Amino acid sequence: SCGRNYNKVRKAICSGFFFHAAKKDPQEGYRTLQENQPVYIHPSSSLFHSQPDWVLYHELVLTTKEYMREVLALDPKWLVEVAPKFFRASDPTKLSKRKRQEKIQPLYDRYAPADSWRITRQKRRRN
Repeated sequence: SCGRNYNKVRKAICSGFFFHAAKKDPQEGYRTLQENQPVYIHPSSSLFHSQPDWVLYHELVLTTKEYMREVLALDPKWLVEVAPKFFRASDPTKLSKRKRQEKIQPLYDRYAPADSWRITRQKRRRN
């Protein structure tokens, strides 16, 4: 249905796993957007040597480090597009030229508790 335009498939995956996004850390590895925890691309991944600036992962595996498995490269603009209730583009006047194209911030509901937007902080309902 998408032909050779794989960005449509990647954007569809992004719409379901937007909370599993990670940004490249200047020191080493990546930082998740949700918890800001350090994570790394698994050595068996095809993206291990390319190290894109933004990635989306399916699961984390803890061995000697916290590794991301099933990783795909991500355009940060997609996060704003597919999850506007969670992300928005930052004010470009407050950023350097290099950061203007990639900076996003999670949205906060001023009427909800401070960490209620975090997926891991939400209470799970049991049936």
